[in-house]
Amino acid sequence: MRELTDCHIHTSRCGHAKGSLAEYVEAGVAGGVTGMVITEHLALPDELDPDRTLSMPACELDEYLVEIDFIRQRYPQIDLITGLEADYLPARVQETKASLAAARTRPDGPRFVLGSVHFIGEWVFDDPGRIHEWEQHSVEAAWTDYFSLWCDAARSGMFDAMAHPDLVKKFGHRPSFDPAELYAQAAQAAVDGGVLIEVSTAGLRKPVGELYPGHDLLTAFRVAGVQATVGSDAHRPDEVGYQIDLAYDAMVRAGYSYASFPVGDGSYRRIEL
Repeated sequence: MRELTDCHIHTSRCGHAKGSLAEYVEAGVAGGVTGMVITEHLALPDELDPDRTLSMPACELDEYLVEIDFIRQRYPQIDLITGLEADYLPARVQETKASLAAARTRPDGPRFVLGSVHFIGEWVFDDPGRIHEWEQHSVEAAWTDYFSLWCDAARSGMFDAMAHPDLVKKFGHRPSFDPAELYAQAAQAAVDGGVLIEVSTAGLRKPVGELYPGHDLLTAFRVAGVQATVGSDAHRPDEVGYQIDLAYDAMVRAGYSYASFPVGDGSYRRIEL
């Protein structure tokens, strides 16, 4: 029987999820999850998140880190890793690097940082409340711009792994061209940046109805030698561990023999598939 892990989990602190950290961990324990990484959203600039509905307020970082340590002691039966998810913002790279570096130096700081691309310029292209803005953008340009940003993020040196690699497909928008070259570029960028990628089951809950990444992109990562974590991108306690077996199955089809789970010291434990 495969070990069940989940490396991408949010709580109510991010402004768009429901439930406390304890509720998520209790759900994980009840569902047989043996390892969880809590990856709250690093605070975004005020102008990009004025209502604090997209990221955790900066003033809550200390409390967040302390809470994870407290919950870890309450639930010793689960391997609970402190993490963060941080957006790649080209104009804010130095600020993001400084924020992550400061957090990482703390004894209770994050030991796993997910990088993500949610913004093309100031457009949050995956926001359901802004889906109508796709009508104002070329799908081909959106895909090209997204993967360009993704590659820059992967090479930035800020992240341990890259979340939901083909998030741009969330609402089912597909380019008219074959994206194979974009996939090859993404795989090379992951190699160059020394990052892992995430196989995310979140897409199964979205209009696109499939894993991030799809088979062809996942295979490109595997051929390039890029290792992978698995995650649900849970935003409710009942989503912890969501369909992780399907992520494992997809990895096997792409040629992977194991998934990776961060153990907190910069190394990874193999989860045999």
